[in-house]
Amino acid sequence: MNTLAYDGTAMLGRQLRRLRNNPGLMILSQTMPVSMLLFFGYVFGSALAVPGTAYRSFLVPGLLVATAAGGVMTGMFQSAQDVHRGVTDRFRTLPVSRAAVPLGQALADALVTAAGTVPFLLVGLAVGWRVEGSAPAAGALALLLLFRFACVWTGIYLGLLTRNEEAAGQLGGATFLLPLLSSAYIPTEGLPGWLRTVAEWNPISAVATALRDLFGNASVPEGAAWPVAHPDAGSLAWCAVLLAVFVPLAVREYAHGRR
Repeated sequence: MNTLAYDGTAMLGRQLRRLRNNPGLMILSQTMPVSMLLFFGYVFGSALAVPGTAYRSFLVPGLLVATAAGGVMTGMFQSAQDVHRGVTDRFRTLPVSRAAVPLGQALADALVTAAGTVPFLLVGLAVGWRVEGSAPAAGALALLLLFRFACVWTGIYLGLLTRNEEAAGQLGGATFLLPLLSSAYIPTEGLPGWLRTVAEWNPISAVATALRDLFGNASVPEGAAWPVAHPDAGSLAWCAVLLAVFVPLAVREYAHGRR
């Protein structure tokens, strides 16, 4: 455990330096969610009616979760890039814990996500979003980072499988569809029955509903599927499933790779 902590800290530093040397990625990760908030909030906000709350208050938690789900694409691209450029093979020759490299990548991503959440929330406050009453906002942010952490591990495993930057970029682009089939941008109550069921069993819907509930922005919809009807438990369950499945798969794939 001490070896993993030491090696993981070293790999965390390596990932942070990697991001520092790629400022374009940092700028994009900071500005894209804000741009989407302004676009969806003002372009779609006048056309959509969300019962009991303003659309931008409904949208801010959903966009936070949609951005967190983008960790699949980020993790996939970075791990595939390391494999494609031979960095992973060089790390395999070093006497370091096999879990340290993916762990360092996931932790660095969580830190960057936490930093990027601050300007997004400030813009959200500027456009009218508020944490209502004494809502446990810290718990909402902790859940958001946990979900991002789980998504990054999913992406790391998929990136190690693809082993190619172009393939990872193309496959990662498909992850933009996931928030569209959820309650990130629109309520699910008006969807056809089968489509509503699919959308509410999307992990993004559970986490988005949990954040809205924790921020005091919206109540849990009636007649929803179990993960959305019990959003806190549903969100934690989804995070636990993703971590239980993809952490060991990613570590195993990193340790052995393809011969």
